[in-house]
Amino acid sequence: MRMRRAATFRSWARSPWQQTSPSGQRGQRPDFESALRGAIAGIALATLSPLGTLPGHLAPAAAAAEVAHQAWHTSYASAIAQAEQTGQPVLAVFTGSDWCPHCKTLEKNVLDSGAFREWAQQNVVLLMIDLPEHGITEAVRVERSKVCIKYGVRNFPAVLLIGPDGTKLAEKRGYQGQSPASWIADMAKSLPEQPAKTEVVSTAPAAAPPGVIDSLDKAIETARGAKRPILLVVARPGDKAARSHSDSLISDPEFAPFVRDNFIVAHVPPTASSGTQEADSMENLLGGVELAPDAVELIVTDDGQTPLFSQSGAQPPARIVHGLRRFLAARQASRFGETAPRR
Repeated sequence: MRMRRAATFRSWARSPWQQTSPSGQRGQRPDFESALRGAIAGIALATLSPLGTLPGHLAPAAAAAEVAHQAWHTSYASAIAQAEQTGQPVLAVFTGSDWCPHCKTLEKNVLDSGAFREWAQQNVVLLMIDLPEHGITEAVRVERSKVCIKYGVRNFPAVLLIGPDGTKLAEKRGYQGQSPASWIADMAKSLPEQPAKTEVVSTAPAAAPPGVIDSLDKAIETARGAKRPILLVVARPGDKAARSHSDSLISDPEFAPFVRDNFIVAHVPPTASSGTQEADSMENLLGGVELAPDAVELIVTDDGQTPLFSQSGAQPPARIVHGLRRFLAARQASRFGETAPRR
């Protein structure tokens, strides 16, 4: 396939094919540096133009409405500022919207496509450096030309990936008619790896299920009026496996109604604030043993200080219920023996 030559950048009105060199020959590339020498700094425009509408190139209203949700920066400074905030690289397109035919083809085939809009929204900050023949002030032309000089852009279209620190990461010159998918895939290879997001695990106890108390002190207070023993379901806060297992146990169709009828149920962490009464109580109830990761411990107490019965929550719910039934039966038998008349 014949390669298409990229159009040559210039900051003047006549096309490069019409520009005459000092020697009188036509078709030679003008001296780019000489044309810009002596230019004074202008004020950059910080306006945004809709994706699919190059600055200086008006699209139909329907097309503009379709792409209005995604915007191009036309100010290098504002694009870099957003890149610093988001950590995403800048994808800068250098174009001549009213004189560069290959630029218009790139816009139509790739930049207007839904695939590009979706990819760009997730991965890059968009910057359009447009140097048309007409429609911008000389100050803007000078400012945009400075960006071209900074990154050595001489031919249009050119697409650069620029890091948040201004470093050029990759460059793609010209346009050879690639499909949007092919063009995007080629550009995506140069995207820097984003740092993995670290999931912040809360160490605060999660809200207790309905009917379950969330602190030892509240459980002790409730037990005094109900005259029922306290069943503590102990699990580490922030331990997802333990929390999931304990929640599953508390909602088990066999376990839930049984403990609701016979105990004051509390879901508590194995430790409390250092120096508090609750911290001392939990240490006594656990026997000074640190609760292992992923572990769930079940402890029965009357006063919140002395453990009367304990078993691992890792057992099947039916087996746990069986153990608790045996505890209640032994407790009842002991009380009956204490109150039986002596002969």
